[in-house]
Amino acid sequence: MTLTREVPLVPEQSALLFVDVQNFSANRKGAEFADLPEAEFAEKYGWFFDQLETRVIPNMQAIQSACRKAGIEVMYTCIESLTLDGRDRSLDYKITGFNVAKGSWDGKVIDQIAPEGDEIVLPKSSSSVFVSTHIDYILRNLGVRQLVISGLITDQCVESAIRDACDLGYLVTEVTDACLTYTQERHDHSIRTIRGYCRQVTTAQLLEELGAA
Repeated sequence: MTLTREVPLVPEQSALLFVDVQNFSANRKGAEFADLPEAEFAEKYGWFFDQLETRVIPNMQAIQSACRKAGIEVMYTCIESLTLDGRDRSLDYKITGFNVAKGSWDGKVIDQIAPEGDEIVLPKSSSSVFVSTHIDYILRNLGVRQLVISGLITDQCVESAIRDACDLGYLVTEVTDACLTYTQERHDHSIRTIRGYCRQVTTAQLLEELGAA
């Protein structure tokens, strides 16, 4: 038998995971951007938000809808401490200097892809959702073997989730145009370097696959 990552999704053993698509990092009013003057914001994050709003969020909405229709579990992880002061955060997050307080608006999934019903949302306090949550336990309880990943930031928390999921034995599919980082160069580099860990598809390819299934 030939082993390969190029395996189409089997809906009943698949889950879609959105990584850090939350107010903190995907809303102009989020804490990461709120204090920036407009000129500085435009210079640093203008391209990012243009891509996010015109292309990436619509792609996220499309795969979210398709996965729901196919009976695929839809899950979310957001940066959010388990405490108000963030004392439980990873050392790296403390050094970075941001804290998304427990229960805060910044820790919520953006309205455009808001969870429905009892879809699972996992607060995380480190770069990898597999390090600071019990997502592996949950996925195994759900019978998930194939994990579809979309989110922010391509070359940071998305990459961390892909590598850890791969090492834990999941078949991972990255939706390349439903992920985003702060420059096209960084995004493209990440897509190239993570290729050895996952199957990569576009939104259109995933929708076609799910339609065929």
